[in-house]
Amino acid sequence: MCDYPFFIPQVVLFANSSLFWFKVTNEHREFRNYLISMLCMGKPEFQAVHEMDDDRDFYKTALGIAYNIPSEETLRQRMDDIGSSLREHILEENVELLRMNGIVPSKLPNGFVPVDIDVTPFDNSKTRKEGVSRTYKGYDGYAPIMAYIGTEGYLINAQLREGKQHCQCDTPDFLRETIRLCRQVTNEPLLIRLDSGNDAAENIGILLESGCYFIIKRNLRRESREAWYEMAKANSQNVTAPRDGKTVYVGSDWKEVTYRTMEGNDKTVTIRTGYEIIERTIDKYGQFLLPADLEVNTWWTNTGMEDSEVIQNYHAHGECEQFHSEIKTDMDVERLPSGKFDTNELVLELTILAYNILRMIGQETIGRRKTRHKVHRRRLRTVISNMILMASQVKEHARQLIMGLGQSNVWRHTFAEIYTAFAQFSL
Repeated sequence: MCDYPFFIPQVVLFANSSLFWFKVTNEHREFRNYLISMLCMGKPEFQAVHEMDDDRDFYKTALGIAYNIPSEETLRQRMDDIGSSLREHILEENVELLRMNGIVPSKLPNGFVPVDIDVTPFDNSKTRKEGVSRTYKGYDGYAPIMAYIGTEGYLINAQLREGKQHCQCDTPDFLRETIRLCRQVTNEPLLIRLDSGNDAAENIGILLESGCYFIIKRNLRRESREAWYEMAKANSQNVTAPRDGKTVYVGSDWKEVTYRTMEGNDKTVTIRTGYEIIERTIDKYGQFLLPADLEVNTWWTNTGMEDSEVIQNYHAHGECEQFHSEIKTDMDVERLPSGKFDTNELVLELTILAYNILRMIGQETIGRRKTRHKVHRRRLRTVISNMILMASQVKEHARQLIMGLGQSNVWRHTFAEIYTAFAQFSL
């Protein structure tokens, strides 16, 4: 058994600070800390607090708290009391968490910092929780909207929504808030990526007025696919045939968009519309198609990227599905623990902090352990299993808690290195 000084990641200790919690009682702050710690372990349910019963002194020290470990009922009650009243403080604390630990969201090869905004339904079927209703996925649940920044996928903003709420409803305010938060963590140009559910003139206006670059999947609505096809055949300079019976047309057109400014004036601008039109006369099984199948994809963009690069960068927007999966599956947050909407909103907001703590730890481990393949981003499941839930022996010596990690633990050296890495940022 190898003895290591009792380890509390400095990044976790920062989450316990009162810098942005000056309006919160110490007691409420500590209840919040319990939930963050449980979220970091992938255990969002309130009853998970019982796992601390066996060694209350250890957990009090680990969490840096003065009060006793609460019961499940007390924790639930205090979370209900806090509700959604601390959203602004949590978001500001999250920004400071990233900044104080030296986090700089990575850029794309073209120099843009990606910001991916997307709605992901949470399945909470067969429950009577407030706000649970039928989502566009066909099951009952919530439909939160998430915003990730950087190629690492740091969570910069999140908002819980009722399952039936349309993805564009309240999105303009969420978009403004997200841009403000992003500006606090990077000065690099932002590339906002949205899918077709957020194809709205108001969104385009917000992005243009704020000086952001964007790629937004267009909703064709009543536009004729055949008209797009005829235009592409006549104008596209990039025509390829990946296989027999499949022709791909790539290019750009221009269309006017009218939006209302903050001053209440209508403003009309001409926006580039990239397109990718796929004509299939033979399917992948060799069957002839009569009539030919037409797939028309178009995007709003104000970037100077080549047409193919616009398409490539929009497809990269799909990586946020993995981030959604890590929140819902790795952290087990999908089925939110409370019957009250405001309490579940608080849980999701605290998930922002817990998610980024895990992401920061995971990114810091990259390069410290040999892997068969080059790793750009450590999955949260790996962080939780190898860096958070670790078998150890804890003992007290010379008024210090000592954590003993067995020599068979291949992550023990990485564990100590991560502590040193975050300690230097927090000093």
